[in-house]
Amino acid sequence: MVDIIKSIIFGIIQGITEWLPISSTGHLLLLDKFMTLQLSNNFKELFMVVIQLGSILAVIVLYFNTLNPFSFKKNKAEKQASLVLWLKVIVASIPAAFIGFLFDDIISDVLSTWQVVALMLFVYGVIYIFIEKHNKKIEPRINQLENLSYFDVLKMGFFQTLAFIPGTSRSGSTILGGLIIGIDRTVAAKFSFFMAIPAMFGASLFKLIKLGYDYTSHEYVVLFVGTFVSFVVSLLVIKALINYVRNHDFSIFGWYRIIISIFVTLIYIL
Repeated sequence: MVDIIKSIIFGIIQGITEWLPISSTGHLLLLDKFMTLQLSNNFKELFMVVIQLGSILAVIVLYFNTLNPFSFKKNKAEKQASLVLWLKVIVASIPAAFIGFLFDDIISDVLSTWQVVALMLFVYGVIYIFIEKHNKKIEPRINQLENLSYFDVLKMGFFQTLAFIPGTSRSGSTILGGLIIGIDRTVAAKFSFFMAIPAMFGASLFKLIKLGYDYTSHEYVVLFVGTFVSFVVSLLVIKALINYVRNHDFSIFGWYRIIISIFVTLIYIL
């Protein structure tokens, strides 16, 4: 029962931090320091990845009409637009698929330390504040999702690979990349959500193949509960974030990252 309660808390933190540019992995690693799941190491590694599927399912539910190229309610042009959007998502996913396949062991065994998490939280916090200050007087080059070129999304895909470093944030790195190359923050945020679909499904499938399926029924219940909670929380957070970025920048998240990086450092040192 204790593990179920812990999985609910993990699901809540995952659902919040996956979409805010503050690093879900960093927060989950920090949470695990205080609230360790008393389960096998293999299962914990799988759990940390697969509960992200709940967050991804929330994107599919919220944007199903936009993403569905087979809807009978759409005309030919609208169906074509959905197919083009998927092609752009696939192009944007290529860099992360390549890097993740080659360096998964290094990421899991070498980079998943509190020092790396704290450093990346701090560095990207400073970068966010700087970029937002720099962009205040600059008009975005792209203000519509359909105006993203294949080269634009490929560049966002390369920024997404930075998220393999724990503490960076997948949504944070892709949105930041979008801002740097001149994309409106609302457009960058939405496309970042769509990029997460193949990235997270691919990562979860890769972990399942790598770590196997030999877990107890209790562990599967823990996994299901965490994933479901992550899904419900993500539905709320995605809507709130899109409403927020229409009228605000990401500076507040930059300051939050700096504060939490100092907190992480103090906790582990003391």
